[in-house]
Amino acid sequence: MGSSSVISPEDVLESLMNDGTIDSLRLKIINQLKANEELKNTTIKMAEQSKVLNTPGAEKQTKRELFDALRQELETPVLEKASKSVWELILNSDGLGKDISETVERVFCRLSGREPPLFPLPNVETQPFKETEKGKEKGKEKEHENEKDNSNSAPKKRRYTEMNEEGGDDEVAK
Repeated sequence: MGSSSVISPEDVLESLMNDGTIDSLRLKIINQLKANEELKNTTIKMAEQSKVLNTPGAEKQTKRELFDALRQELETPVLEKASKSVWELILNSDGLGKDISETVERVFCRLSGREPPLFPLPNVETQPFKETEKGKEKGKEKEHENEKDNSNSAPKKRRYTEMNEEGGDDEVAK
């Protein structure tokens, strides 16, 4: 694609999906959620205070019955807390959110034939930024290679437009 064509958000998203970046970001989010002690402690406290587990006769129920009832009681509040934590990670301008923004910008620049950064940070020289980005890309390439080595099966890659036609976005939004 040359600099004369218009690059749509779908083009950028498709590129991110096809090169494994979305999977890499998803893995980073999952790992940060797993390491979130506040989220773990909140979930544990919710389980300890559960009506299901604190109801007389709960000890006589099977594990499956308890699990199903506990899931019905706590699934929504736990997922709401996890969702809030994910959004905090994504919107964090210093951590993962910054990484996401820089990655999207870099892909957009590559597709449109422009030089990153489009929006240079104040008081930051361009040369050190480019060196940092090159180092990040090399690290991401290694990380992507490691993920490929660790996967048991090749994931099926779908185009963004195919996902929209299948209605896959509705399932994620729930």
